[in-house]
Amino acid sequence: MISSAAVPAADRFDWFSDVVAQQLVSTSIRSEHAGDFQAEAAVLDLGCVQVSQFGYAPLRARRTAAHVRSSDPEQYQLGLVTSGSMWIAQNRHDSGPFSGDLVLWDTSHPFESGVPGTEPVRAVILSLPRTALPLRPDRVDRVLAERIPADRGMGAILAQYMRSLAAHGEECAPAELEQLGSVALDLAGACLAGRIGAEDELSEESRTRALLTRIDTFIGHNLGDPELSPSVVADRHSMSLRRLQLLFRERGESVAATIRRRRLERCREDLADPGQPAVPVHTVALRWGFTNASVFSRLFRDTYGASPSEFRRAVAEEAAAGATPGAAPGATA
Repeated sequence: MISSAAVPAADRFDWFSDVVAQQLVSTSIRSEHAGDFQAEAAVLDLGCVQVSQFGYAPLRARRTAAHVRSSDPEQYQLGLVTSGSMWIAQNRHDSGPFSGDLVLWDTSHPFESGVPGTEPVRAVILSLPRTALPLRPDRVDRVLAERIPADRGMGAILAQYMRSLAAHGEECAPAELEQLGSVALDLAGACLAGRIGAEDELSEESRTRALLTRIDTFIGHNLGDPELSPSVVADRHSMSLRRLQLLFRERGESVAATIRRRRLERCREDLADPGQPAVPVHTVALRWGFTNASVFSRLFRDTYGASPSEFRRAVAEEAAAGATPGAAPGATA
């Protein structure tokens, strides 16, 4: 993350304008706070996709036809406002002030945007090549500058993924970043296709990857439900159990094994949490969907080489000795 704090106050606004032009798109920007502009930015390349984080003081930006003619990265840019609010107008659409939702704009058309009021805004922005999105531009034009709810359906899954990229993307290796970029493109395509009724324009591979991400998100949100099972997952996604099992077979792990592994990982995290030393082991197990304490203990030992109590004790001892908390001695993570 780079910050305007490292730039002399008189140069901060010009610095921010240059960062936006280089990393997003050229615009004309004005602000009542230009004399001591506060902003920060971070950019991460994911192959053909880029994810950016921006935080900045109230302003108004305008991209004109002249800007488009002189410099156009030919991208769709999808913004998620995580705090504060902003608005954008393009293609005769106007989002109005919004926060917490998504909005799409096209760098190949003029637009205006702004941050109303006095509070700064923070946003995560996904930049996608227009040619990489397998949707007809004339159909995508229908949703430019229109709010996409990020609290349900594909919008919620895409927004969660964008937040995760912004928070943890820099921890990943280059090869992993390219894979993350492919998933981001699939999710964005699926989300937009659903908005314009163009799911048939997506490739089978893209639809499958987006479906698997949706299934993974559903499983993650329901790990604490002891009734979660492959049949429930299949029913929730309107598919046969056989089709679901075939999708997971290509990953090399069954649906049931995935649920069990992710539950055990959550239990392991809680047992290693120094803020939960007094929470009984059986309570941790129940929290993540294990209703039989003896079965949970056996699965945990088989997976990590130590019982839940032994693991928790070893982690506490390592922490007390000043070591980095980790797996119990002799355990395999």
